[in-house]
Amino acid sequence: MSICKRFSWVVGLVVFTSQAWGQVASSPFSQYALGETYSNSLANTQGSAGLGVSLPQSWYINNQNPALLVYNTFASFQGGLLAEQKTISSSSASEKFKGGNMNYLVVAFPVKHNKLRNIWGTSLGLMPYSSSKYSFTNIRTIEGKSGTTVENNSGTGGLTQLYWSNGVRITPDFSLGLKSSYIFGSIDHTTEFITTQAPSIEKKAFMKGFKFDLGASYSKDSIGSKNYRVSVGAVYGISTNLRTFLSNISSSTGAAIDSTDGHTHLPSHITGGISISRDGKWAIGTEYTYQDWSSFSTVALQQNPTSLDSRLSKSWRFSFGGEFTPNVEAVEGIFKRMTYRLGVTAEQYPYTPLGSKVNDLGANFGFSIPTGRSSIDLGFKVGKRGSKTETVIQENYFKIYLGVTFNDIWFIKRKFD
Repeated sequence: MSICKRFSWVVGLVVFTSQAWGQVASSPFSQYALGETYSNSLANTQGSAGLGVSLPQSWYINNQNPALLVYNTFASFQGGLLAEQKTISSSSASEKFKGGNMNYLVVAFPVKHNKLRNIWGTSLGLMPYSSSKYSFTNIRTIEGKSGTTVENNSGTGGLTQLYWSNGVRITPDFSLGLKSSYIFGSIDHTTEFITTQAPSIEKKAFMKGFKFDLGASYSKDSIGSKNYRVSVGAVYGISTNLRTFLSNISSSTGAAIDSTDGHTHLPSHITGGISISRDGKWAIGTEYTYQDWSSFSTVALQQNPTSLDSRLSKSWRFSFGGEFTPNVEAVEGIFKRMTYRLGVTAEQYPYTPLGSKVNDLGANFGFSIPTGRSSIDLGFKVGKRGSKTETVIQENYFKIYLGVTFNDIWFIKRKFD
């Protein structure tokens, strides 16, 4: 199959499925900040709990640490989809939601190499950055008015990132990388008053701007008699401001009540990890991510300093996982050449409803089915977020990550005898 046909196949798959699924499943936690942010992990690494910031790979694009692009020996296309089911419950009710969307479309290839190794690798990609989708009813009092009011709150939209990543080898064991992302999109929050004459308001926020991530990797090969590889990696996301245009619109007339131009501040974050692997047979590792959302600010927060976004706190994520291939060189028996993955995650979100932290515990598993140089990649995650007693709302979820990987060789002159 030619490169153009493979690329067209990936694009067609992504477009078809994104139209079929529409959006991710609803979640009340997506009302905060920019909504639910997406992981940079591709389907092949989702099976091992997103392990990737420290793990060099040649058959797959490393989308988590740009410094590791120097290990991509092929020109690669990867496209992925996400489907999920959530059961949202409280002490008195429970409801199920289903959804899905395009998860990523990425291409990477080596730019400069010598006889021994790649010197410079680059990657281009398109994927969601965040999504907001929720709907709930709230009963509260309005200042200056007697009695209570019933209001329906809903949100839709999200942000998308288009990025260009580059990794450069400084020494045989050490490399650096830079990911430059253009983030854009809109998020709508609507409040509809039911029992009063107050007009329903839609807050529509348009955002755009650049974000930069720095990556570093140190990987020592051929350790011991069995050729172990020990790798350490880190990624630092630089804080940035997105240009934001906020418009308050009357839902009854569709006319803008007022508008404001300003910025949305995204706090910095850091991820570090360490892994050990052996000859493409197995790999195991762990990662930790930290981000302080207390410095998050946006135009809407400036207008309403007591909103829920003013209570954002620190967030962190810990993951541990690995992968195993029984026999990568097996001529017969596809199950021997398949790569199997397993991992666990523990996460704390920055949301603090009722003053309590929102925690998440999940288990991941998955596998890749080889098809020549390419593969079909599947990842699964099951977990629980929140608590009925501490955060009122609890989510039990199941996610499916489907990806395809196409590898080819570019820029090699053909020789004839």
